[in-house]
Amino acid sequence: MSALLLPDELWRRVLEIGGLSYKDLCCLSVTCRRLHRLSDEDHLWSHRLSSDFPPPLNTSSSSVSSSKSLYKLRFERDRDKRKATHQRAVLRKESQIVEHSRKLRDMETRLAQETHRMRAALVQLSDLHKVSQASVALNNVWQPEIIRGRQKQIVEQCVVPVESRLRAFEMELRLCKQQISGLEKACKDEKRRLCLAEQELQSMTYQPLLRDHQNLRDDAAQRTSKSKRLKRLHGQGRKS
Repeated sequence: MSALLLPDELWRRVLEIGGLSYKDLCCLSVTCRRLHRLSDEDHLWSHRLSSDFPPPLNTSSSSVSSSKSLYKLRFERDRDKRKATHQRAVLRKESQIVEHSRKLRDMETRLAQETHRMRAALVQLSDLHKVSQASVALNNVWQPEIIRGRQKQIVEQCVVPVESRLRAFEMELRLCKQQISGLEKACKDEKRRLCLAEQELQSMTYQPLLRDHQNLRDDAAQRTSKSKRLKRLHGQGRKS
């Protein structure tokens, strides 16, 4: 026996116990006039309303005549609430990305500065080593007393001895290396956090759940228009 020959009571029972969603009911309503009438009955939408939007209901919606209209109203409010929540989450994630990018730029700037300081310290340290080696070499070479005395006078006039300056630059070099090592690790961690935040933002931009919460009125209008167009084409084909 064809399913269309079943009485309305059996169809109502099928629609009640079938566990149909609001999308299923909307799809059934455009298949034929009979299912459109049955799927539009108030008790079905009352069940969907209590299932999808449990009480307490908003008192401002008590003036709505049917459960289907009330369902549409609650659905649109829930959809707008979800969109607003999603937009706030996207804005927070974008702010996190901006902050991660700013921190990363600051770290890279400090890393470049410390690298420049280390290179300058290496140059100074190399020059001081050359001066120290040259001074030792000159002391081992015989020189007239007047030249040796002049060199001694120049060395005594130096504010900071060469050995002290060597130790100072060696310490500065070690500190620069420690700073560079720490900054490189911090940059790596910040890049990882930035990449993770960008991936999360990309996944948030794709939102199939929000696409499911489109306006029911627009969906029904599109389905009705398509159904009328198909019927009109079918009628033209039969006339021809």
